[in-house]
Amino acid sequence: MKFAQRVWKLLVGVKDALALVFLLLFFGALYAVLMARPAAGKIEDGALLLKLDGSIVEEKSRVDPLAMLMSSEAPAGQYQARDIERALRLAATDARIKVVVLDMSRFLGGGMVHIEEIGKELDGVRKAGKPVLAFANAYADDGVQLAAHASEVWVDPMGGAFVAGPGGNQVYFKALLDRFKVNAHVYRAGTYKSYVEPYIRNDMSPAAREAYQDIYGALWGSYRADVAKARPRAQLDRMTGDPLAWAKASGGDFAEGAKAAGIVDRIGDKSEFDARIAELAGKDDSGADDLPYRHTGLAAWLAAHPEKKEGARIGVVTIAGEIVDGDAGPGKAGGDRIAQLLDDNIDEGFKALVVRVDSPGGSAMAAERMRRAIERYKARKIPVVVSMGNLAASGGYWVSTPGQTVYAEPATITGSIGVFAVVTSFEKTLGEYGVTSDGVKTTPLSGQPDILGGFTPEVEGMLQASVESTYRKFVGLAAKARKSAPEKMDTIAQGRVWPGAEAQKIGLVDKMGDLNAALTEAARLGGVGNGTWHAVYLESEEDALTKFLGSFSSSAPEEGARIDGGAYDFASLVSRRREEQAARVAGQLTAMLSSRGAQAYCLECPVVPGAERKVENTSALRMLAKLVGFD
Repeated sequence: MKFAQRVWKLLVGVKDALALVFLLLFFGALYAVLMARPAAGKIEDGALLLKLDGSIVEEKSRVDPLAMLMSSEAPAGQYQARDIERALRLAATDARIKVVVLDMSRFLGGGMVHIEEIGKELDGVRKAGKPVLAFANAYADDGVQLAAHASEVWVDPMGGAFVAGPGGNQVYFKALLDRFKVNAHVYRAGTYKSYVEPYIRNDMSPAAREAYQDIYGALWGSYRADVAKARPRAQLDRMTGDPLAWAKASGGDFAEGAKAAGIVDRIGDKSEFDARIAELAGKDDSGADDLPYRHTGLAAWLAAHPEKKEGARIGVVTIAGEIVDGDAGPGKAGGDRIAQLLDDNIDEGFKALVVRVDSPGGSAMAAERMRRAIERYKARKIPVVVSMGNLAASGGYWVSTPGQTVYAEPATITGSIGVFAVVTSFEKTLGEYGVTSDGVKTTPLSGQPDILGGFTPEVEGMLQASVESTYRKFVGLAAKARKSAPEKMDTIAQGRVWPGAEAQKIGLVDKMGDLNAALTEAARLGGVGNGTWHAVYLESEEDALTKFLGSFSSSAPEEGARIDGGAYDFASLVSRRREEQAARVAGQLTAMLSSRGAQAYCLECPVVPGAERKVENTSALRMLAKLVGFD
């Protein structure tokens, strides 16, 4: 009895201790959030500090409060591209801002369209006579492109700049599947629909190679043109044409090599960079933080300049990230969530609706659910304009078909009108261990699909027929939207991916232009004329705790906080690329083994930083066990 009492007291003590720990974590995080919230209207005469500790994204992901409280690492920030663009437009005309500072010490990247648009706003700041200074420990491709728009580019003496260019190898699993006798049943419609090739081939097909060469060639050309225009003295060819010779010419000192190539202007550490900013912005002797210069951060700057809500209302719905079934997101485009969001706001009196798409696609059913919700606006005589960001491919194009006018940008990746499905079965694997199957069937479909005993020919044929039917629907929707015959649309569909400028030539999009151009067109179609209007971004409601924690994670983490993925030198850049590749391979394996319906997804689309698909378990042993059917 005494033993039981002691055990009970121990359990109660552990429970009380855990409760206390959770309370301390909760109130500590809440206090940090409240202290981190910007004071609206408190603007320092000096620098506008854009401390980009994380990724530039179309739409910020929602924070999981429990995961954040339990995490031992500071969350990487996510910064909406439109927020940065608006901040820079305001800074260009505000006399209080003397200089704009890009602190890219822990920059994790962004899509090319976002980088180009922010670059244009940085050019506007410089045209207004205000310097733009950038600092990083090391610059990768997107960091080089963004910093090219600065008037002074600094790099740490131990860092450098490295441009790899788009492209690289894909991983193919056919030999692995054959080794373990896993049967990957692949069903697709579209010659160029290369998503399934890693499961059925050991190398890239000629059709896929042609598509990759086209899309990556266009992206590389757009990248080079943007850097050359912003920084004419930059010698990208010197760095990328023979990278080993370039490295040897500087004795392996990549900071000096980057300076010699005109990518950076000055080599110095963060303290030296801060001292330079103090010369331009004015010294700050208040001791309020560790920076020696007067400055205003992004969050405080935006809080002091709330967007005007005058005139007609133009609704904007954002479809960003992988398209999935259910209520997922933001950060993922959950079909049910976005369709409900559209339906809940259909009576808000919008003069027009802009559909902002930045997605490589995903579930065909979820894409159709969102498309139907958009069509309900058109049925109410509300004009619909589509604005494509970095990606509007496969399912991303599916949801774009209701647009009366479709805008893209030269670096937009779109098209990929094709459908596939992948289902694995393990009858051969189990047979190697003496496991067989038998039974009584009343119809050819009894017990099907049987991933342990194998598929019947009837099931195989039905799955392929279903994919082909979905493809015909996709082609029909695209043909109707573009006022083309289905037969003609089929010739430019076939899962082929197109860069924005080519997509305009073949009629998949109407005009080149950014989100602001799409909003202006929507106002015109909505009959606003010369009147005033403003954009209303449709967003799902958040609970108070999630909103608090979300604001905390999207602001700059404290100096010295650990953020995985930041590049500091060439070795860390290689490590970061390794992690990105491993995550993508794990994602491909997970996609093959998960339960999904017909997919309209683009494999050729580059992974946009901050928008990667999350993999619950990427352990190599765990994935292999799952692959062979023992997990």
